[in-house]
Amino acid sequence: MPSLIDLNLEGLQVARHRPWPRTVVDRAVWSFAVRMLSERQWQLLSLWGEPSRVHMALFDPRSGEIGVISLDCPNGTFPSVAARHLPALRLERTITDLFGLKPEGAIDDRPWLDHGQWGVRTPLGERVEADAPSPAYRFLPVEGAGTHQVAVGPVHAGIIEPGHFRFTVSGETVVRLEQRLGYVHKGIDGLIAGADLPRAAQLAGRVSGDSTVAYALAFARAVEAAAEIAVPARAVWLRALCAELERLANHLGDIGAICNDAAFAIMLAQFGVLRENVLRAADTAFGHRLMRDVVTPGGVARDLDDAGVAALRAALAVVRTKLPALIALYDSTASLQDRTVATGTLKPALADQYAAGGFVGRASGRSFDARRTLGYAPYDELRFDVPVLTEGDVDARVWIRIRETEQSLALVDQILDRLPRGDIFVAPTLPAQVCEGMALVEGFRGDILVWLRLQGGVVERCHLRDPSWFQWPLLEAVIEGNIIADFPLCNKSFNCSYSGVDL
Repeated sequence: MPSLIDLNLEGLQVARHRPWPRTVVDRAVWSFAVRMLSERQWQLLSLWGEPSRVHMALFDPRSGEIGVISLDCPNGTFPSVAARHLPALRLERTITDLFGLKPEGAIDDRPWLDHGQWGVRTPLGERVEADAPSPAYRFLPVEGAGTHQVAVGPVHAGIIEPGHFRFTVSGETVVRLEQRLGYVHKGIDGLIAGADLPRAAQLAGRVSGDSTVAYALAFARAVEAAAEIAVPARAVWLRALCAELERLANHLGDIGAICNDAAFAIMLAQFGVLRENVLRAADTAFGHRLMRDVVTPGGVARDLDDAGVAALRAALAVVRTKLPALIALYDSTASLQDRTVATGTLKPALADQYAAGGFVGRASGRSFDARRTLGYAPYDELRFDVPVLTEGDVDARVWIRIRETEQSLALVDQILDRLPRGDIFVAPTLPAQVCEGMALVEGFRGDILVWLRLQGGVVERCHLRDPSWFQWPLLEAVIEGNIIADFPLCNKSFNCSYSGVDL
């Protein structure tokens, strides 16, 4: 069976300086890649478009190779990926919304991002005004005796982004869940296109606010790969420090929130205190609670001083002191275990089919972690484990977070102990010719992908893929057969990003 390198030999010759080769292919090769996905030989990392071209990032789990293939679409069409590989479905619908390109043999032609307010796109992407309002969105029909639908959202009771959840239930048991997102579409693709580097980096860090470090890092690494920029060693390690603090704060918050959805509010309060300690320490160390705009192409914008180190060590000491008792409380509370164990189970085969990243995938047997699998700096020099379970339920997703919290604590210690001295930034010099770069980094939800093209000192095109693109559909699957009252638990255990998939 050919590998991705076999498919990309021409791309390797043309772009030998890029870590992720891209090759323009014909329809036969595109269809071959789709077949490899459908046979689960390769996995889909992302699918995105331009006005007259589509791109697909692929991962070969046998060899660990990553490649990008592109297909020109002079007639405004391309062979559907989702027709044979369902994980591509929402990305495919997004390509039609943003660029008007139509997948041939599409199994679902409903819009994804477009909520009937955009007008109409022609096949080559030009926008014209609609003569009449778009028809109402077609949810799947109710089928079966005794079933009915329950509509939740898009506006929710909590301080949460909008999303519509349409349940088909029989009594209290969920037969099917269908999601409708896209309510917070920000036009990120359009805003970045043509932006200069500082503005584009700023926008990338705001795709999903709880992952601002991870997105900024992925964007910066993509720029640096495209322009062949060498980042100072101290900056590389400071980036990892910020990434682990972000992961730590989010995992602590999630564990408490999951317990709260099982009516165990004391855990929300206790873990909320620990999360707040980490955020305050990050503010002291880097000047912002979420460390926004700290990571930038060429390095980092702020150095770490002795006061910052002291604040971080003090905050982590509190977490280490409190965490064991809270874990024991979670593990020994029967009413809590009754709600989380065997609830919302994601089967390993489905997690693997969707290449689910982060705690969602690792709780269901998929061991992929970009820090370990790709071994990018400085993680190739750090000691850490990647926890993996196979149960796939809410409880397993809690335990993966617990174990990753412990690993992040150890990683922060190693980074602080070994932090090299030196510069923290080198001014990026962008080549005059067209160049492309791609990066895959591990955020707290899973792997974040950024691909971009630079030309004339600006970002001509940029694609940012959140791990939630492949996790949201799995939430629809895991709630089936559970009672509707368990949806908040399942939903929070996934904690998918609304903003990250609305672009």
